[in-house]
Amino acid sequence: MLDTRVVLTTLIVYKVVLILIGFWAQRRVNSEQDFFLAGRQLGPWVAAISYAASAASAWTLLGMSGLAYSIGFSALWVALGAVLGCAASWFVLAPRIMREGEQQSLLSATELIAGNTQGTERNRLIALVSLIILFCFVVYIASQFQGAGNTFASTFNLDASQSILLGGSIILIYTLLGGFWAVSITDTLQGMLMIFTAILLPAAAVLHLGGPAQFYQALLATDSSNFAAPLGGNVGLIAAGTIAGSLSVGLSSLGQPHLVARFLALRDERALKQGQLIATAWYTVVFFGMCVVGFAGKVLLPELENSEQVFFALNSALFPSVVAAVLLAAVLSAIMSTADSMLLVTGTTVAHDLGLTRHYPQHALLASRLTIAVISLLAMAVAIYLPSTIFQRVLFAWVAIGSALGPAIVCHALGASIPAGRLLPAVGCGFLAAVVCYLLPNTPGDILERTGPFMLGLAILLLGRPRG
Repeated sequence: MLDTRVVLTTLIVYKVVLILIGFWAQRRVNSEQDFFLAGRQLGPWVAAISYAASAASAWTLLGMSGLAYSIGFSALWVALGAVLGCAASWFVLAPRIMREGEQQSLLSATELIAGNTQGTERNRLIALVSLIILFCFVVYIASQFQGAGNTFASTFNLDASQSILLGGSIILIYTLLGGFWAVSITDTLQGMLMIFTAILLPAAAVLHLGGPAQFYQALLATDSSNFAAPLGGNVGLIAAGTIAGSLSVGLSSLGQPHLVARFLALRDERALKQGQLIATAWYTVVFFGMCVVGFAGKVLLPELENSEQVFFALNSALFPSVVAAVLLAAVLSAIMSTADSMLLVTGTTVAHDLGLTRHYPQHALLASRLTIAVISLLAMAVAIYLPSTIFQRVLFAWVAIGSALGPAIVCHALGASIPAGRLLPAVGCGFLAAVVCYLLPNTPGDILERTGPFMLGLAILLLGRPRG
């Protein structure tokens, strides 16, 4: 059993630190650019690790380890897909996005997508993109609140609804105070905690089982059929679909507006080049580390009813009470603070992209903060009254927003000439296709859901373009 007093003490200390960071960052916020992009002054470590942490928290620590526990070695393809998506974002998209953001004073991914469109066409495109961001991010933020609430409930025997409200309120406080500065610094702290955990817990599990060789033999001996098979026992076209679908989980990372914000906020070319290596290395360690956690959990704790609890169950089983309590508290805090980047993007979407701050320029920051508060409360309500599995909820939101915005961001970042009239149908069709594919029966590796909508949007933008 965990020492809940140690967990509670560590949580309180961590949350006080987050709020103090918010007060520190508040002194650096004097304009919309400061609030939404930290004045374009992010260095490589803060940009890269806050990018990674804001992209992967509850669904990585709980969802990825739970997936590995459930399906075995074939989960490694999903981890590889996530790493490749991160590398593609940083090495292919980030350089041009950073330069264009500075040259054109862009504050958001929505402005990047709108590009040089004008008049009614621009207004309609911005409205559609903004509505998609709001819908998907409310779902995504709710999954983070739900992950924190479930963990609080199981650790302290508290009501999940109270836990969601408590965690969400703390996140809201420091986000409102310090904006992007506070979000980036706290996400960096979160990311450091995550990579520490992704090294410590898998290493402890492997050593507990006698070392790498004994660990592998134990996996081969598991009762689950095809657990140690690289393709889950699939062959032929089904195996190919499993590989392609799993690898394509990183495809949607190319269209995430809260990740694009990190590129827009980079300080200079040197920060970009260093950030490319840091972010890719972080992804590699954390995603494959969580796979090892899931595998080890299957050997040591084969009868878990909820696979998404394997992280906490293994932590409790391997470490002494006090050490396990501190580790649990630190990671729980990390899960709770993931939602901050998305909250900030939704604030940017409503307050800046939809023009709320233009109507009340003298109250621009107040309007932005009120918007974030409303979105946070809405996400808490979704988490409480519409519960779902963390992995499925995150996967839907991730794929839907990536399919809607990703093709336009990729084309823009690669310098492809796109007729302005194609942007609106590409965004709309990509999103609707993602919703339809989500409702259809699953395909091997979910390949239809993860690739079809993105490719549809890309085809609308690129096929049959006039030369020149």
